Amino acid sequence: MFKTLSAILAMTAMSPAFAQSSGLPVDGTLLSGWREADGLHMSGLSLDLAPGWKTYWRAPGGGGIPPRFNWSGSENLESVDVRYPVPKIMVQNGLTSIGYDSDVVFPLVIKAKDRTAPVALQAEIEIGVCEEICIPMTLQLTAILPAAGAHHAGIADSLENQPAQAGAFDCEIAPIADGIRMRATTAGATFNAEIAVIETATPGVWVSPSDMTQSGQTLTAEVEMVPPNAKPFSLARSDVRLTLIGDGRAVEMRGCR
Repeated sequence: MFKTLSAILAMTAMSPAFAQSSGLPVDGTLLSGWREADGLHMSGLSLDLAPGWKTYWRAPGGGGIPPRFNWSGSENLESVDVRYPVPKIMVQNGLTSIGYDSDVVFPLVIKAKDRTAPVALQAEIEIGVCEEICIPMTLQLTAILPAAGAHHAGIADSLENQPAQAGAFDCEIAPIADGIRMRATTAGATFNAEIAVIETATPGVWVSPSDMTQSGQTLTAEVEMVPPNAKPFSLARSDVRLTLIGDGRAVEMRGCR
């Protein structure tokens, strides 16, 4: 493995990350970042959007395309945890989407197999970008993440701009003809959310936009979840995530009771 890694290091000594070719609505760059004392490497995916274009959060809403990541060509890589800065709510042609309408950095928390050695990161990243219409794009990016590295302000700022974390929320689940209906309730909301997003880790499950109401500090959000076979199914409550978004803020809660 490290013979190949050494060859890549030699080729990229003057340029630790490659940007997607210009002339497109988005340029992507993998930022080499730095290694923490615990061995985790803080890297980032920087997306530079052309004026008037936008891209999407992990749950993009009615008209968006969620990002997908393939790291299978990487070396000395155990795992990648993609973090998402607080997104914006955008409305176009009657459709509400969730994402970013300016340049954005997605922090990447990298776990190396050998935490004392560089990581050769190779990414195939599928994203959606939109102006008047949405188009899918695939970025092929590579970077060497050195065992030391250097602090990067863009990565650090995006790490600071993560949704605030809160505790579990209450939920009621009932079967419907093609799946289940969930009603989530949370008390103590500290801001007026514009939208509530409910996600599940169960693969292939479609989740509807939420029907949200807020009265004082009590917020309720109701969604329908439909699996590929369009039948009621068992849901792992601990895997459900509720995110409240609005006023440039977001609060994330994991697990429902």
